[in-house]
Amino acid sequence: MKPGERPAAVDLFCGVGGMSLGFEQAGFDVVAAVDIEQINVDTHLKNFPSCQTRRMDLAATSGTEIRKETGLGTSHIAVAYAGPPCQGFSLIGKRLLQDPRNLLLYELARLIAELEPSYFVVENVTGILFGEAKSVLAEFRRRVEEAGYRVVDPVEILNAAEFGVPQRRRRVFVLGYRKGLVAPQYPEPSHPDHDADTESPTVWDAIGDLPAVDNYGYLLETDEYRGRLGEPSAYARVLRGEASDSGDRSPRRSRNGHGLGGCLRTVHTAKIIQRFSNTSQGSTEPISRYHRLSKNGLSPTIRAGTGPAQGSFMAARPIHPFQDRCITVREAARLHSFPDWFRFHPTKWHAFRQIGNSVPPRLARAVAQSIARALKTSRREG
Repeated sequence: MKPGERPAAVDLFCGVGGMSLGFEQAGFDVVAAVDIEQINVDTHLKNFPSCQTRRMDLAATSGTEIRKETGLGTSHIAVAYAGPPCQGFSLIGKRLLQDPRNLLLYELARLIAELEPSYFVVENVTGILFGEAKSVLAEFRRRVEEAGYRVVDPVEILNAAEFGVPQRRRRVFVLGYRKGLVAPQYPEPSHPDHDADTESPTVWDAIGDLPAVDNYGYLLETDEYRGRLGEPSAYARVLRGEASDSGDRSPRRSRNGHGLGGCLRTVHTAKIIQRFSNTSQGSTEPISRYHRLSKNGLSPTIRAGTGPAQGSFMAARPIHPFQDRCITVREAARLHSFPDWFRFHPTKWHAFRQIGNSVPPRLARAVAQSIARALKTSRREG
């Protein structure tokens, strides 16, 4: 790699690109990405136009085919990362160890061996560390170790709230490296325990400047808000692109479209509006089980719901702290640390799935920075 050249990263199971953005912000060049859903591929391409994003079924694809289809050829890959589907491991609802999606971890181990990156990162739900699911992770480890890799021990759970994201979201991250290279370290929280002294962003820091969408009739037909925004917090100012972010090394983008995307309204019945009105901040509406956000607190985990193969159920969406409605896609994106230029599918169901399935970019960036430091040290010592 030439001096100043960005190390190459490949996103497997890319989804909408939360991990892609985090690795890009950490200084990697995301050169290729793969996903099985065309909707995700199309959205990823809009956000990363220079990346070779392809629709491929990784359970039926080889590393050679990925290299051929994305134009990678024989180029070296610094890091491959992935957040494979994980609902079968989830601690919420019914855990299905034999869910075919769980076996994608084995396919991922195979692809890591075939693509031969220097480092790899795997993100998954915390349930993979407990009960019978541990055997799946253990088998994944055995396979990558047999291929010449080591896994950083112990495998850790990271909470997005401890890395500047106004959302409680705990996920497992598996860090791996080729034998002979410097082992990466898990990132230290930038906002430990969401301590007030660290100026952690709150729900209102994230969404307080966004419009009261029910006041705009045209947002029933389009998701683009075309008016002025309110006074931003320091957190919102960065996501709006109005303030620099010292940790962001990604190419600068402009706003998505003519206005601010993701602002499509949801029409609620009078009965639902009344139930929401009776729900205080920080509590759960008893019938829908929707949580009302607390202005000065954190959002609960934003969930994805299920895909077509599992019934196409939309996950419970948080209720706005002051407005008697569910939050918009853009408000969810802010709570996930996506910048305002980032695009999602124009329908709410697809967009909330894309956000709920993604890794918050600020959390992904912290992990990617740890990989970048290990890579730099390995090259210096090599």
